[in-house]
Amino acid sequence: MTATAEPAQSDHRATYRQVLSEPRFRLLFATRTVAITADALRITTFSVLVFAATGSALLSALAFGIGFLPQLFGSLLLGSLADRLPPRALIVGGYSLGCAAALLLALVPMPTAASLGVVALVALATPVFSGASSRLVAHWLEGDAYVLGRSLNNIAASGAQLLGLALGGATVAALGPHRALAVSAALYFGCALAIRMRLPRLKPAQSDGTLRNAQGGGGAVRTSLYGAGLLLRGRTVRRLMLAQWLPPAFVAGAEGLIVAYAGGRDFAPGWYAVLMACLPVGMLVGNLRVGRLLRPRIRERLVVPLTALMGLPLVGFAAEPGVAVSSCLLLLCGFGFAYGLGLQRPFLDALPPDGQGQAFGLLGSGGMTLQGVGPACFGAVAAGIGTGGAIALAGGAAALAGGWILTWHRPASPKLVRDLETTNTSRKAHTA
Repeated sequence: MTATAEPAQSDHRATYRQVLSEPRFRLLFATRTVAITADALRITTFSVLVFAATGSALLSALAFGIGFLPQLFGSLLLGSLADRLPPRALIVGGYSLGCAAALLLALVPMPTAASLGVVALVALATPVFSGASSRLVAHWLEGDAYVLGRSLNNIAASGAQLLGLALGGATVAALGPHRALAVSAALYFGCALAIRMRLPRLKPAQSDGTLRNAQGGGGAVRTSLYGAGLLLRGRTVRRLMLAQWLPPAFVAGAEGLIVAYAGGRDFAPGWYAVLMACLPVGMLVGNLRVGRLLRPRIRERLVVPLTALMGLPLVGFAAEPGVAVSSCLLLLCGFGFAYGLGLQRPFLDALPPDGQGQAFGLLGSGGMTLQGVGPACFGAVAAGIGTGGAIALAGGAAALAGGWILTWHRPASPKLVRDLETTNTSRKAHTA
């Protein structure tokens, strides 16, 4: 029996040691962490290269963001491949593509537009590879072990991104941007080799026919679009996705204003970095404490209070506090990110077996896209009401998202299959 067979009703609490004792998860966890470090290193270095070649801050910023924005389109157009193709081949292909792109940028002189296109192409395919990996985690970890596995991945992702950004600056300073890209390529290659040699060869997901039979077959793009539409039309899945997208997007909008807030308050140089570090530190502590100490049902009951804890401390920035209070507020906000642990099991239970890979890809790419949009939106607001007010507004929006989650009426059996049956019944009745 796997975690995907039936909705997990047990209140058994797993441990992080138990999760890491699963060798296949440990391999996926380690390679994913290294690959995220390589991603951050490549993105930082590529942004430096573009700025050096063009002198344009706009193009440099575009080079930094081009690795994220196309992922939503990739999930919508290609996401079904995460369930239709062998997962080991997909994951190896993803790391190999990252390696090839980094080598291409390092060794081949290209116009800026062409190099941006290379990075965008990798981003377009990323949800397919990440969706396949997430599906394997759900297959191998059962019950609460799956929730803690997702928690470990989230913790490692935050740490790896920070490490990659710091490593990027140090590596560029020591080796130059082209050799730094070669280091990134070597990290990707190591991940691809480890997966190819140590991950068992598995077949694609076994389908119960929910998505494919309803769609009637077709190419990858047609099937992906249909599957994404079906997932988002199901009320349970749509709500659970929005619940995991919106609060972090609002907080990201506030996070994007921290540097401007510190500058406007005339904090000493370097304090903005301390403030920005408070959020990931709070996230780390929150995930570890909530995941380790609380039982699954208690975590699920604390989703709304923890969501409120994400938003309400940020409202305190309306008073424009100093460094010490601001740091405490951001630590509390970061702790609230543990709310996501209470949504992992219901989300997995709501997915059809033959759509899990696409759903995980859509969840990740949609969240990343909205977290990119958040800073732009609240940056525009800050121009009118100031950074403190805009951060407070972002916090209020996150807290309101918690209030929206509170209004849900949990269905007895939150399966997307039932949403599909309801949709099909309504269509038949309408046609008749």
